[in-house]
Formats: sequence, C-alpha cells, structure tokens
Amino acid sequence: MIRIRNMTRTFPGSGKVLDGVSLEVGRGDFVTMMGPSGAGKSTLLAVLAMLDHDWTGEYFFEEQPVHKMNGKERTALGRKHVGMVFQRFHLLDDLTVAENLEVPLQYRDLPSAQRKAKVADALDRFGIVAKKDLFPPQLSGGQQQLVAIARAVIAEPTLLLADEPTGNLHTEQGADIMKLFTQLNRAGTTIIQVTHSEAVAAYSQRVIRMRDGRVQSEGLTDRL
Repeated sequence: MIRIRNMTRTFPGSGKVLDGVSLEVGRGDFVTMMGPSGAGKSTLLAVLAMLDHDWTGEYFFEEQPVHKMNGKERTALGRKHVGMVFQRFHLLDDLTVAENLEVPLQYRDLPSAQRKAKVADALDRFGIVAKKDLFPPQLSGGQQQLVAIARAVIAEPTLLLADEPTGNLHTEQGADIMKLFTQLNRAGTTIIQVTHSEAVAAYSQRVIRMRDGRVQSEGLTDRL
C-alpha cells in the first residue's frame, strides 16, 4: 500500500526532521512507530496523511506517485482514503461533537440521511451520545480523544493513522480502543500508529523504531 524512498523533511532552525527515510507498509498491515521525542514519528505521519507537502523523496500510495502530485491532488487523495487521529485532537471548536463527526463524511459524497445515521452509530459505539451537542472546549481531554478517534474511523478509511491514540485515556478506555483497532485491522484497514507504550505496540504486527529522523530498526511483535 505504501512505499516511501529517501523521504527527507527539513524545518528551518531544526535541520532534517526526516533524514532519508525508506519503508514499506503492506495493505492490511498494523504497524507501530516508536522512538524518543524528536525522532520524526509525528512528522512522518503528517506526510503519510498527505497533510504535509514540503518534503523530498518518493511516496507511492496504492501505486499512485504522491510525489508527482500537486497539493490539491494530494489533499483530495488523503481525504478519500486516510483517517487521522492527531495527538492534539484538532477538533473544530465551533462545531458540536456530532458536527465534528460528520466532517469526514462530507468528503465521501454520502446523502445527508446516511451521514446522520453513521454519526448516530459512532456516537453510540464510542459512548458519547450524551455529548453530541457539546463543543470540544466543553469536553475533558479523554472525551476529546474519543471524539477524535470516532471521527477518524467513521468514514471507514483505507488507511488509519494514529498519533498516541490512547495518550489521554484511562487504562480501560485505552484497551477498548486498541481492541477496536484490532477489529478494524482484521477487517482490512491498514493501521500505522505512534506510541511510547510497549503495551499498545503489542497490539500491532510490526514495530518500526526511529531516532534522529531515521529508521533505526524494524521487528515483528508477539502478535504474529
């Protein structure tokens, strides 16, 4: 599904945050990226999500050469195929919980009634029905995290990217989310997550360890 070659991303004043990264992720894989802060993990997720365009190298998504596309084409491709759980949520503060969940569905050309039905199902699935008319600033960090995850999966993306998906959740909620990710993966969703937790990483099939903008090592987990 994903092939990147010699991916480099430089930030002024910070140097190379990604330094010649090359990796492959197959369709249906469940991959964890780990490493210290500043290793380039979140930057790589943003590139894979087609939200960051200021990089060099080659990026193939489902055999499509993303590196040859313009920004508009990349954004359209990302919206069609990718769901993203951001570390800082990135919920829209002027929209209610229900309206935030509906946003990614608007890029799928679904009828209004079908969008509303999917939102209602997601609200129930994540136990946030009572929060549907609240705005993100009215929610706790854990509640915002649940909304962010629900928004990422609601449109049934081909690729799910998650940056510290359990970081603001208590242990039981975190385990429930990882079980959901496992179910989604077994149903065919490709997942790439970033975490500092070895327990969370154990749900995946493969761990990629990064340091100083480079891939340091790769290995299989006990799940396989």
